[in-house]
This record gives sequence, C-alpha cells and structure tokens, in this order.
Amino acid sequence: MTMTTPGALDEVLDQDAVGQADLVRRGELTAAELVTAAIGRIEAIDAALNAVVIREFDRAHDAARGRLPDGPFTGVPFLLKDLAVEWDGVRFTEGSAFLRDNVSSHDQELTRRIRQAGLVLAGKTNTPEFGALPTCEPTLFGPTRNPWDTSRTPGGSSGGAAAAVASGMVPMAYGNDAGGSIRFPASCCGVFGLKPTRARLPFGPEYGDVFSGLAVEFALTRSVRDAAVLLDALAGPDLGDPYWAPPASMSFADQVGADPGRLRIAFCDRTPCGTPVHPDCAAAVCDAAALCESLGHDVVERDLPGVYDRPYPLDALDAGAVSWILAYWIRKLGREPDADEIEPLTRAMWEMSRSVTAADYLLAVQDAQALGRTVARFFTEIDLWLTPTLAQPPVPIGHITGTADPEQVMPRFMEFLGFPAWVANATGNPAMSVPLHWNDEGLPIGVHFLARFGDEVTLLRIASQLEHARPWSNRRPPG
Repeated sequence: MTMTTPGALDEVLDQDAVGQADLVRRGELTAAELVTAAIGRIEAIDAALNAVVIREFDRAHDAARGRLPDGPFTGVPFLLKDLAVEWDGVRFTEGSAFLRDNVSSHDQELTRRIRQAGLVLAGKTNTPEFGALPTCEPTLFGPTRNPWDTSRTPGGSSGGAAAAVASGMVPMAYGNDAGGSIRFPASCCGVFGLKPTRARLPFGPEYGDVFSGLAVEFALTRSVRDAAVLLDALAGPDLGDPYWAPPASMSFADQVGADPGRLRIAFCDRTPCGTPVHPDCAAAVCDAAALCESLGHDVVERDLPGVYDRPYPLDALDAGAVSWILAYWIRKLGREPDADEIEPLTRAMWEMSRSVTAADYLLAVQDAQALGRTVARFFTEIDLWLTPTLAQPPVPIGHITGTADPEQVMPRFMEFLGFPAWVANATGNPAMSVPLHWNDEGLPIGVHFLARFGDEVTLLRIASQLEHARPWSNRRPPG
C-alpha cells in the first residue's frame, strides 16, 4: 500500500500536525496530497457537523502546490475561526447576519505567522454570533454538531474548530478565548485546549488588546506537542502592542516530555456559586486528581480564593464588550443593524450595555486586577488549580441559543459553565482543558488546570505527562 492510497491517507490524517509535517518533510507525501486528502475528508463528513462554514479550497490547493515556507508545519492543512482573525480577501462574518457580506481587507499578524509556520489555510470554522455563547448555533450558518454525538453541542465559541479537530478534518485549528471559548469546546469534543498567558500572542494590526485583556488567541489541537510547537511559532509581541507577556526563557516544544517535578496541585469539584455539578464532571476531576497523585504530585482539595469577594467583574466587562463590538462594526459599515440582522440575545445584551457607564467599566477592570493579585498570592503556595472545565457534559443542540428568551438562556448558560474558567481571562493566567475522561455515554469530559501568570511551561509539562499516562489522541468519534 502506497502513501497515497485512501487507507494510507486516512492513517496520515489521523496523525497530529507534527507527524503530518514530518511525513511531508521526509518526502513520503507532498503538501498537495495532504491538503487534498484533508479537503476530501471535510467534504465527506462536514455535512453532518457543519464545522467549516467558509471554504477556501481553491486557495488551499494553490498554496499547497506552490512554494511553502520552511516552517515546523510545512504542508499541514489548517482552519481559521470566523471571529477576530482576518484573512485578506476572505469573507469575515463573526457569525452574524449583520456581517454576511463583509470581506477582510488585510491579514491579521497571526494569519501571517500561521502561513510562515508552513500551514495551509483551507477555510474558516463556525462560531456563535460575535463569540458570545458557550455553544455554536448562529442563525447565519446554523448549528455545529458534536462529532461524539450529533444531537449535542461541540461547545463554543470555538465550536467549529473543536469539531473539525475532533472529527479528524484537520489536526489543529485556530481558536480564541475571552472567557473559556478555547477550553469549553476542547472539553466537549475531547481535544486539547490551551489558553495562553495574556498578550502571549498579538491582536494586530487592527487591535492592541481586546476587552481590556480578557481575550487571547491560539488554537485547539490533537496533541500537546502540536500546541507547544505552534506556540513557539506564533508567540511574541507585534510592533506597537500596548503590552506583552513575559518572554519565555525556553522553547515551549522542549517542555513536551520534560519532567514537571513534584507539583503542588489543588483541586475542587464544587462550583464557587453553589450551582449543581453533574456527577460525570465531578467524577472526571476526582479521577484526574487521583491520576496526578499517582504520578507523584502533591494533591489537596482547596478552593480558589477571592473569586466572588468583589463584584463579578465580567458583568460590566462583557456588557462593555458587546457595546464595543456593535459600535466598532457600525462605524466600519456606516449603519446600524436592521431588526433581523442580529440575534435577540445580542440585541438584548446591546440594549442592556447602554446602561453601563465608563465608571462601571473601569471599576470592573479594577476588580479584575484585584482578583489577579489575590490569585497570584494563591500561586505562591500552589502550582496548579484543578477543576472540571464545565459543570455539565455537552448539552443538547438548542439548549443555549442566541434566539431564545434571554431570561431562559442565561440560567442555562451559568449552569453549563459553573466553574470559573473566566478567572484565567480576568487575571491573564494561562489555563488548559485536558481530555482525560469520557462518560458512559461516550461523551468527552475535560478537566481544567489554571497556572500562575506566564507559566505555560508547567502546563505543557504536566499535560505531556498526563497524555503519556493516559493517551487520548487515538480516540475517535464513532462513524
């Protein structure tokens, strides 16, 4: 059997990005063959999932046949998320009918770095309108479905990216995260989701930061080593950035397989606000804690302090974010959205946001920064804080949507999230969702690790250790 037979190409597509790039580098197949195979898989399976909503296959074929940069992922197919990241000449909607005809006029700096790493862009993945929900069901494109159970959500807002990686369309895909939007879909789809330190990756040229530093850019990956190598390729400030993360003192890729040492890990299976935790999620984190202890780490049960000692900062910050998003696009397009061009939840949040004053917003920034100082002191005694990523397994399609009554949606929203993944965004600390557990229904249940500011090294080391102890990248959805 040659490398280009269908069976052999299926085996190639099931490898991680580092493995696929190595095959291209060694000449066992060409970039064009690899990209063609990935596009074929998208065309074969995406009708059931609706993950890739903007397809640029002709561009991908042309790039793969041309002269690609010599990078760590030369020839590997990649998908952008249709939110925040711009690709010159390609449709850019952020999941909203208001932007259905919008086309990017420039590349984001990260788009340029992705290409420089040798990755071949093939399209864009689905996202909820303006990335506002932890599910992925925009009116514009319709719902993305979880490849483990198509009646369930893949999570959000990077739900299309997670579904594409979990189903094997591509080995990794772009995501971003302003409150859990990389980590939630990673949990729902059984893939690895790393949220880097604030400003580890740039937002330019259009933005300096987003939402006063809540948002970060990165990806969802099949393996820990893919995340580490990609982080090396993309990290670092752009010219004119307002601030940047502490420079890494060593290669992130070198942390894969490195000894994490004896870590102090605190874990908690209770939500700070007392909302119920599904037994499968509690079991997942207790199992992960026991696994960490078996690997030689010191594990104690302990809450994260300070989470609700002050007013919840994301109420005002999220309201300000919604108001800014609409103001940005209104200024750019020169008009307000018509009644049917934004979803009811977005409109309700937009109207509520108008009552948030500048003082309210700055007080929320102050409260988020105060939480950051409290959490920093916690991490002088503890190396990692471990919880479930979500309080429930992936919820059914239609359970949380932007078209439902906001008074019904928001309680469901908070019950699904439960655990304060948003703390990593408020403080800027790195965090990750690790796919260690599947429940009796065959649904992935991720566990969440929060680390000290700037310390992706510890996250990557223990993630690699956990991946070795309990491999997940060979697990595939049914069908």
